Formats: sequence, C-alpha cells, structure tokens
Amino acid sequence: MNRKQKIIVSAAVIIILATLIIWLAYGGELFTKNQVLVEKKDELFGTTYKVWENKFIWGLDLSLLISSITVIITGIFYFIFRKREKE
Repeated sequence: MNRKQKIIVSAAVIIILATLIIWLAYGGELFTKNQVLVEKKDELFGTTYKVWENKFIWGLDLSLLISSITVIITGIFYFIFRKREKE
C-alpha cells in the first residue's frame, strides 16, 4: 500500500467512525426521523395531549448509507492510486 492509499483508507475509517459516533449521540435510533411525538400537559385543565414536533433524529439507515458510499468511493480511489509495476 502506498502513501495515497493509506491516506484514503484512514480517511474512510475516520468518516465511518464519525457517522457511528453521531448515530450513538443521537440516541441509536434504527430509522431517521424528522418529527417526534411529544406528550404535553395542559396546565389549565390538567390534561395531556400529544403533538408532533419537528426534530431531526439521526438513524442507523443514514449512517449505513454514508458508510456504504464511503466504502465505494474508497475502493475506487484505492484502485486508481495503486502502484503499477513495470514488466
């Protein structure tokens, strides 16, 4: 493995680890969500009701998509930057 290939592989590993860390920081949800169902309490009547709030939750599906695109691009660049030996 030459220097360029090492840089490409290490960058790919960093990107994949970063997506997994972000996924865990958002709570480790399986699917990406744009809205979350929140239960609110009406102080006047003492009742509770549910409301959808706009909140982005990073899911495992988004992490796997970014990781697979990273692996594909890394494979292409790994192949492009290979050493060609003279015969």
